[in-house]
Amino acid sequence: VQLQASGGGLVQAGGSLRLSCAASGRTFSTYNMGWFRQAPGEERKIVAGILWTGGSTYYEDSVKGRFTISRDNAKNTVYLQMNSLKPEDTAVYFCAAAGGVVISTSPRGYDYWGQGTLVTVSS
Repeated sequence: VQLQASGGGLVQAGGSLRLSCAASGRTFSTYNMGWFRQAPGEERKIVAGILWTGGSTYYEDSVKGRFTISRDNAKNTVYLQMNSLKPEDTAVYFCAAAGGVVISTSPRGYDYWGQGTLVTVSS
C-alpha cells in the first residue's frame, strides 16, 4: 500500500483543516488507518485511528471533540477533519496503515506510511 497525505497548511488558531490520505492498491479496505503527528524534537504520536470496517475509532485525549477521522473505502481515502485548531496542534501529520483486528496506538504497529503534511497553527 502506498499512501499520499495532503491538506496541510497554515491556519489561525480556532480554524479548521481537513487532511486526506489517498491509498493505492485494492486492499485499502482491509487496513486499519491511523493519523500521527510529530512536532520538532518530539516523538511521533497517534492522533486518531479507525478500524478497517470504519466501525471503531480512537482519539488521543487532546483532540477529542475537535478532530474526526473517517474513511471512504470506495475512494481508498482516509480523512482527518480538524476543527478548533490550537497552536499546540502544529506538527507534521502522517497517515499510516496497519493490519490487525484492533487499532494500534503505537507507530510500531503500522506497516505503511505516507510522506507527511505540515500543519501550522498560528496564535
